Amino acid sequence: WLLKQASLKTRNTPMLDAKKYELIIDNKHPSPNYNQRISTLVLHYTALDLKTSLQVLTDPKKAVSAHYLVPETSINQERKVYQLVQEDKRAYHAGKSYWQGRYNLNDSSIGIEIVNLGYQDENGKRKWFPFSDYQIMSVITLSKLIIDRYQIHPSCIIGHSDIAPNRKVDPGPLFPWQTLYEHGIGAWFDENEIAISNATSNDINILSLQKDLKIYGYDIELTGKLDIQTQTILQAFQMHFRPKDYSGKPDFQTCAILKNLIQKYFSK
Repeated sequence: WLLKQASLKTRNTPMLDAKKYELIIDNKHPSPNYNQRISTLVLHYTALDLKTSLQVLTDPKKAVSAHYLVPETSINQERKVYQLVQEDKRAYHAGKSYWQGRYNLNDSSIGIEIVNLGYQDENGKRKWFPFSDYQIMSVITLSKLIIDRYQIHPSCIIGHSDIAPNRKVDPGPLFPWQTLYEHGIGAWFDENEIAISNATSNDINILSLQKDLKIYGYDIELTGKLDIQTQTILQAFQMHFRPKDYSGKPDFQTCAILKNLIQKYFSK
């Protein structure tokens, strides 16, 4: 009976006139009110070896992935990078995150995972594992292609620790952000314009510092106090731009670097 009714319904449905309902797309009035869906490039380390990294990032039972995975060395004498997720798809690499007014950056970012064991704590000291020159040059080559495709702003080439400082530290203090900048990738400050001050940290205006961190991109509440959130975000900033000392304590060199970056990249 159901099949008979479906057949009768199909026969009684009038056919549409293709020409009458032809749709014409007029693109002569483009609106300037839009931006790129991809606004950030986020760099990570896996904290795992290559084999385990591939297993975890492609396991359907785990809600984690990335667009690209960079191995430690060449594969079969080839400079190979693994693409795990197509760029027009959303990879699960950023998690709960924020940068420059955008939350949940999985929706608007490309994620690059770099095979690296991260760190190991021994006798109260933290040992960070270095990145290979092969990896850094691979990241540089890959990043240039991505940046050119989406016109990503230099201040939006960032680490996982920048977008989620309360829970992530990768890619860590040994990642050479300055080297990437020297190859035209990401932001860096002008060292010759960083003024040396003899003032003490007690003279630093914490509210002003918080405002500057927010301008640059961090998700920070303007409390005017040197609270835990401020120290954690400062540590992430220092790890990125002054990795020799990332204590999270405010000092005039950190403030000067931040001011210089804002003037350099946000003056317009």
